[in-house]
Amino acid sequence: MVEHDYIVESPSARLRNWVLSEMLRGAGYAALLLLLIGLGYAIIWGIGQLLPAESKNAPPPMPYSAYEAPLTWAAA
Repeated sequence: MVEHDYIVESPSARLRNWVLSEMLRGAGYAALLLLLIGLGYAIIWGIGQLLPAESKNAPPPMPYSAYEAPLTWAAA
């Protein structure tokens, strides 16, 4: 069986095409990862929109996260 090279390309052109295909594949993987991260954020945002408004204005769970110094200490 005789194999014919119907697409005549030099070794440098073959290497250039291979490098381009590898870069495009990497860009596709990066785009897929970016879309998955965006989809994750969209799901979290959608769940947040389903929550009642009162839950969004709840006090912080740690009592010292909103700690304010008393005025007697500030004046001294």
